[in-house]
Amino acid sequence: MLNPCDTAFLETLAALLPPDTLRPPAPRYLEEPRGLWQGQAGAVALPRSTEEVAVIVRAAAQARVGLVPYGGGTALVGGQVMPDGPLPLILSLERMNRLREVSVEDAVLVAEAGATLQSVQEAAAAAGRIFPLSLASEGTATIGGNLSTNAGGTAVLRYGNARELCLGLEAVLADGTIWHGLKRLRKDNTGYDLRGLLIGAEGTLGVITAATLRLFPQPAHRLVALLVVPSPKAAQELLALAEARLSGLVTAFELIRGTGLDFLAEVGPEVRMPFAERPDWSVLVELGLPQAMEPELALASLYEEAADAGLVLDGVIANSETQAHELWALRESIPEANRRIGAISSHDISLPLSSIPAFLTEVEAALTAQAAVRINAFGHLGDGNLHVNIFPNPGRSRQDYAAQRGDLQRLMHDLVAAMGGSISAEHGIGRGKVVELERYGDPARLAAMRAIKQALDPQGIMNPGAVLRLP
Repeated sequence: MLNPCDTAFLETLAALLPPDTLRPPAPRYLEEPRGLWQGQAGAVALPRSTEEVAVIVRAAAQARVGLVPYGGGTALVGGQVMPDGPLPLILSLERMNRLREVSVEDAVLVAEAGATLQSVQEAAAAAGRIFPLSLASEGTATIGGNLSTNAGGTAVLRYGNARELCLGLEAVLADGTIWHGLKRLRKDNTGYDLRGLLIGAEGTLGVITAATLRLFPQPAHRLVALLVVPSPKAAQELLALAEARLSGLVTAFELIRGTGLDFLAEVGPEVRMPFAERPDWSVLVELGLPQAMEPELALASLYEEAADAGLVLDGVIANSETQAHELWALRESIPEANRRIGAISSHDISLPLSSIPAFLTEVEAALTAQAAVRINAFGHLGDGNLHVNIFPNPGRSRQDYAAQRGDLQRLMHDLVAAMGGSISAEHGIGRGKVVELERYGDPARLAAMRAIKQALDPQGIMNPGAVLRLP
């Protein structure tokens, strides 16, 4: 049983830390972007070093006080807020935001957990390299949060998830022990992969305090195009064609449904629409080509072959960085338009690539038979990760569907599971999908997860109630 973060505990902790490390919890630490949960906390701890994090964790372990790690606060499944139970201590790493080292020779960057993703990208660019993880929230999202949720983003197709972009970690384990694992090795088969275990654990096994991140060469040519396709099946075939003709050079392949463009026209944000008539389906493609390849010829050749095969109906190719930015702005503004419309239920799913066209057809038929709704499906088709969100019909609000929300979500996830997919592709489980994980998770895997949690955090102080239900 956990104890609350009360006055007595805070007085004991304050005596161990520099002044101004502990503060009352400001509202931003108790909120999450979708407004679905309201957090609680006895205080917020803002350490300046890994050693101070270790002091805090050690004290919390001794007092059996729950700790909720906090990064940029951008997570969408409630992993950063604890709405009930004994008052926790929020552990914010925002002061630990240094970039400790950039090594071009080793192609790595060592960043503390509180560094924003954008600051890491900018430091890599200054060194003539790229850190390819890219998210709409990169100006706020932190490296610690990115790794704790194994963030995906738009470039997974080419570079992989956050786990594939990290070579080593520094972390504080649940007993306050510091793990000094900031290696920069590509190969290290010396036992269990603790790095891989902590990445994606959402702060339930330990606190990531710093990371060794992989850097990559900057492509000599960057091409962005928005291509109109007749169907998701055509988009899937276009992806296969692009991968066959330009193997390893397709950075992003994003599916956009016309509903998302309708939402942008209806509620904003205001973005430049490249087509006079809104297409039902389109894909945003980004290529990163080496110096030896002629960029315009490569894309034109792909377009011509795809058009001849009936896979592309129209298209716009960016002729400058400004135009490329405008095309990406259209894609990246869709989540904000979704928020302004107000989703009844939002879903971050992944499926085998071969199942996506059939899934989109079946799920729309099933959902619209259940309720009068609109569906917006968009996202990272290249790696099988789609955001399929359900919205009220015009003139109605999401509150009108409150009684149906659970049934609609269950219908969606049942179909995902039946097709061998995942109910959480890149956002994690947090607290919002704990019950869903129990419903759809493999029993053997869940038992192993609980055993790992018990072994590494026997007192259950690390982000209590996230990923796994409180005992």
